[in-house]
Amino acid sequence: MAAMLLAATRLLRGSGSWRRSRPSPGAPAHRPFSSGGACPDIPLSSPLPGVPKPVFAAVDGQEKFETKVTTLDNGLRVASQNKFGQFCTVGILINSGSRYEAKYLSGIAHFLEKLAFSSTDRFDSKDEILLTLEKHGGICDCQTSRDTTMYAVSADSKGLDTVVSLLADVVLHPRLTDEELEMARMAVRFELEDLGMRPDPEPLLTEMVHEAAYRENTVGLHRFCPAENVAKIDREVLHSYLRNYYTPDRMVLAGVGVEHAHLVECARRHLLGARPAWGSEGVADIDRSVAQYTGGAVKLEKDMSNVSLGPAPFPELTHIMIGLESCSFLEEDFIPFAVLNMMMGGGGSFSAGGPGKGMFTRLYLNVLNRHHWMYNATSYHHSYEDTGLLCIHASADPRQVREMVEIITKEFILMAGTVDGVELERAKTQLMSMLMMNLESRPVIFEDVGRQVLATRSRKLPHELCALIRNVRPEDIKRVASKMLRRKPAVAALGDLTDLPTYEHIQAALLSKDGRLPRMYRLFR
Repeated sequence: MAAMLLAATRLLRGSGSWRRSRPSPGAPAHRPFSSGGACPDIPLSSPLPGVPKPVFAAVDGQEKFETKVTTLDNGLRVASQNKFGQFCTVGILINSGSRYEAKYLSGIAHFLEKLAFSSTDRFDSKDEILLTLEKHGGICDCQTSRDTTMYAVSADSKGLDTVVSLLADVVLHPRLTDEELEMARMAVRFELEDLGMRPDPEPLLTEMVHEAAYRENTVGLHRFCPAENVAKIDREVLHSYLRNYYTPDRMVLAGVGVEHAHLVECARRHLLGARPAWGSEGVADIDRSVAQYTGGAVKLEKDMSNVSLGPAPFPELTHIMIGLESCSFLEEDFIPFAVLNMMMGGGGSFSAGGPGKGMFTRLYLNVLNRHHWMYNATSYHHSYEDTGLLCIHASADPRQVREMVEIITKEFILMAGTVDGVELERAKTQLMSMLMMNLESRPVIFEDVGRQVLATRSRKLPHELCALIRNVRPEDIKRVASKMLRRKPAVAALGDLTDLPTYEHIQAALLSKDGRLPRMYRLFR
């Protein structure tokens, strides 16, 4: 510190021209400014004489670390992305989920999510696992979706070997005791009860629209365990499923913030040749079914007049979700569909708004801004390895359901119409912004690395995805939307459905030129 102060003092004193002039006796005291003195003619935009030229950091928009992938002898893939920092996120992603439960009791993936990080061969309880992670400042989580199960740990990078060892034990050697199974049943029952009570019906509607779109196959199978199966799922059922789907060739060990060679070494030590608790004998019976889009409607008549969880009343609403088949994330049209979804945008009528919140998206400008009685209009895009679903969720008073459905069908028709250049550029910029901001988070990078390597055995880096987004043209949006509108719709409806148009009328509106529902004439009103 003393040396730095001495150097600064010398720099300030430098030549005689930089010495502070002492005021003459009797002169008023004043503060000397840099604009005065010996350099009065140098503007602020020019460098000062004798000062070294500054060197600024350059940003090229590309990641400095590539994603490295190594495949072990047993088929397990190890993927890593190095990242500056003391902590790392490491986990195992498995090609397993509710879409593979056609030959089993529905709800197994839901149960496995609740049983994750319970007792194993090495750890007697979940508390022991958490205490082990705490020594390295770690936390753990397990999430299941329709096609992927993910076990993840964030901890200090110095504890990498402990973390990989723990993950191997949790995934391959769970005890699944009777007590843990009973606790899982209680957790599943509570979640099912909560699903039906919550004011926000989006998770339930998403479940219903998948059921309508892919009737009794693959991603249309129940993601949540049906109430009648809760008591039927036991250790034997779980082991029969795990034996087929928790195999090394269906797994990826992904890590962010770690050295690739170290991660591969840990994987070889703890995951190569490991014998799982359910045994490895027999040929795996894998369901390789491709998603079959069927279209259709799933309706649930329900009293939504008293869903408020507090003293303030919540308005009675009817919720509609209309979806059409898009494409898988492996197809080239996935990027145009992602831009289209961003262009539609939307949200709730009481959203905070502001820059980046989609206030200039179509569902805000054309729906929420023009129809004050609409409580919600939001676009969603669900994509899988063999199919996809683009949906619009809308909510309104039960007496205005028919009008609400017609407004949404008109928006679907307009997707295949003229695309404004400014509107498209805004959507592309917003999508790239969202992509880059999300990928600043280490756990999000981990999930991106794991999911891409699990599906394609490689990873597209963010700058490659941004280049694909920039290349989307108005004709691409029109082409994918026109193709989508030729399919049968999937409709999910929840609440008071007295005035809900028939499925045939909704389908006819989506096949028309203007999106209008067929007129209904009544003799008596």
